[in-house]
Amino acid sequence: MSTYPHRFRTWSVVGCCLISGVLLASCSSGKDTAAPQQQAPSNGKITLFYLQKQGDQQYFVEQAQGAQEKAKELGVELKVVNLGQDANKAITELDAAVAQGANGVAIVVPDQAIGPQVIDKAKSAGIPLIASDDVIKDSSGAKAPFVGFNGSQMGDSVGTEAGKLFKAAGWAAADTKIISAFKQDLSVCTDRVNAAKSAFAKSAGADVPVIDVGTDNSPVDAQNRSGAVIGSNPGVKHWVVWGCNDENETGVVTALANSGVAANNIIGVGLGAYLDCKDWAANKDTGNKAALYISGAEVGRSAIQVLVDKVKNGKELPAETIAKTTIVNKDNYKQAGVNCT
Repeated sequence: MSTYPHRFRTWSVVGCCLISGVLLASCSSGKDTAAPQQQAPSNGKITLFYLQKQGDQQYFVEQAQGAQEKAKELGVELKVVNLGQDANKAITELDAAVAQGANGVAIVVPDQAIGPQVIDKAKSAGIPLIASDDVIKDSSGAKAPFVGFNGSQMGDSVGTEAGKLFKAAGWAAADTKIISAFKQDLSVCTDRVNAAKSAFAKSAGADVPVIDVGTDNSPVDAQNRSGAVIGSNPGVKHWVVWGCNDENETGVVTALANSGVAANNIIGVGLGAYLDCKDWAANKDTGNKAALYISGAEVGRSAIQVLVDKVKNGKELPAETIAKTTIVNKDNYKQAGVNCT
């Protein structure tokens, strides 16, 4: 009989341990659980995914090519997926990448609004993720690691080059005006043109009036909307032109040419170089004097490098990786790698 109390006490201890274990397990499965830490694959094989919006556009085609080149150089496998403009596809393709054992993901989102969902999925799977080209944020407003271009730096380069060309031409501020064409409700555009304006003033050392022209960022709209501005300024002899992109700048330069302004009285500095180069390739006398070349291939290469550094070497993803840009003109655009199609 004396053994029963002993047995009871034994089971009580076991029961308490079991209950404690259940409680601890339930606590550990709460929402505050840390995301799993991504580990380098034990077999040494690294598989990365590049999910791109509008993957058939020239910039993104070149981005994919640059990424593949870097992946081959570093000995990793890269799968590139064209998301088009479908935000839902971005989510399903990210799920597919996770299911296929992705070790890292770069994504150009079709819609920045899916940022929180994208970041959460990658975090939950313990997969390093970087935002390429377009910034994305989580639900708290924190940005994902970013690889791409800095809008203000791009504008600074454009304005500085325009100022140099203005000084070299020996033009007077009194008979010169600047047309700055851009989509005025896009912050990335205002960042660029505002920086260009400030940089031009420093580089040129002159106070030249700037006329802002609102467009939809297309060459046709830039051409149409700047026509009225040109017509209402008959006393202007020289024109400096820049915009949010090549589309804006080349559109305005075309409008000036159609209005009878000679090419040697126009200093157009584009942003992209993919449209400006067409005149250079054709040996055309043009007002498109220079452009800031932004390379999709450079972004692609940089994205793969930072992901491999993280997966293979445990190096933290940098908050920002800003790709190189280069000012080009008719004499050096080919050497710079501009793909003029």
